[in-house]
Amino acid sequence: MAPASRPSDSHTARLLVFAKAPVPGLVKTRLMPALSAGECARLHQRLILRTLITATTANRCPVELWCAPDCTHPFFSACARRFGVGLHPQQGTDLGERMYLALAATLKQNDFAIIVGCDCPALHARYLEQACALLAGGAPVVLGPAEDGGYVLIGMRRTTMDNAARQIFDGIVWGTPSVLMRTRERLRARGLEWQELAPLWDVDRPADLTRLRQSRLELSSER
Repeated sequence: MAPASRPSDSHTARLLVFAKAPVPGLVKTRLMPALSAGECARLHQRLILRTLITATTANRCPVELWCAPDCTHPFFSACARRFGVGLHPQQGTDLGERMYLALAATLKQNDFAIIVGCDCPALHARYLEQACALLAGGAPVVLGPAEDGGYVLIGMRRTTMDNAARQIFDGIVWGTPSVLMRTRERLRARGLEWQELAPLWDVDRPADLTRLRQSRLELSSER
């Protein structure tokens, strides 16, 4: 796979795909009992693949796969070979700390970085391109809202990390409808402006499975 192009000659960036290992009983558990533990893990795996296809198709900047609990699961190795992405272990006690530490490490050597999760089959390449364009244009923070009150994407510039960015992620109750609202409050308290993209839907609850089936979105493991 050829290296991804940069957003422009004057900016460096990274797209960080956050993913958990597809272990039955440890992923997509809110979809049970509508799906079995094994079915949840297989769906999760297919969502990761779709996200990586979308991210590499966007071709805006190098893509990295940030893995939890570590990078040792064979599925992650297969993704690295298939998509040409680097593997990095997530570190931290909760999602907020893991995102903060990943951004802090990445922004030491890049102008901006974007974290995207793997729960959103509606994510498309143009969405990622829009996020890159906003950050390259100077937006301190970009959010991709989720319809359930969370967010599917967060992007940040290096200069934002100098403005106590850790507080943006501290004390958030992740996986609840208040995540986006609390994040906006933290940004406002730090005096940080931000841009928001259009809301997207993700797959977290049994009702989302009906929408997924009706959407006819392709979740095949094949390109």
